[in-house]
Amino acid sequence: MTQPEALKSLLQSVAAGEVNPDVALEKLKHFAYEPVGDFARIDHHRKLRTGFPEVIWGQDKTPEQIAQIMEAMRQHNSVVMATRIEPSVYAQLQEKVADLHYYPNARICTLQDERREENQFSEPQYSGIIGILSAGTADLPVAEEAAVTAQLCGFQVQRLWDVGVAGIHRLLSNRHVIDSASVLIVVAGMEGALPSVVAGIADCPVIAVPTSIGYGASFGGLAPLLTMLNSCAAGVGVVNIDNGFGAAILAGQILRTAQKLQVSSSGVE
Repeated sequence: MTQPEALKSLLQSVAAGEVNPDVALEKLKHFAYEPVGDFARIDHHRKLRTGFPEVIWGQDKTPEQIAQIMEAMRQHNSVVMATRIEPSVYAQLQEKVADLHYYPNARICTLQDERREENQFSEPQYSGIIGILSAGTADLPVAEEAAVTAQLCGFQVQRLWDVGVAGIHRLLSNRHVIDSASVLIVVAGMEGALPSVVAGIADCPVIAVPTSIGYGASFGGLAPLLTMLNSCAAGVGVVNIDNGFGAAILAGQILRTAQKLQVSSSGVE
């Protein structure tokens, strides 16, 4: 049975009263995927299952593959985005994909409503603030990947760049960013000490992101990764090296869970 046939059968069962709508929703969460050529299978129902749509990993894909995947996702997802898109790849994608917008610092391409001003985000869909801090300017590509991902997914973001521990007064003079955040993403290379410092003064979860920035003994981000994993500050979670995208999704899941719990508790008499 093809995907449209299976979907039609399910809807007919709901209309006939044979299947409860809640049961149908659970079935849709695990519905079939859409093949794109012979190189991809698009999971259109990932947002139903996880709260976030599938996102295209752009690195190591050809512009033709990225373009075909984006077009296949266009009709099914409110957010269509591709990460790790270099400027040369974006230039080629512009010729293939309409309504394409590019965030060069984050290296993210996305489809946006043409009526919206370029590189502008919709109003936040979720309560809470994701504070994003970078230790140094060289960490900005990873930090911006986290920031743009979070904003495209409907979260409010507050940025604070270049506040590494070598000049700790820069961080302390911006304490309001830490105090106002519901969850913090802290991006650092070199020795990766900033997340521990932030977690020591923050009352919310801290997601640490090691970057591959640093001299030879940083081993491409391994040194800050180990520093963050060995943090003596409580409440620090660590994602993989340079994984700003993953940090944003984790922060979003924390806020989504908090909102669900709030809604659930408000409905209890």
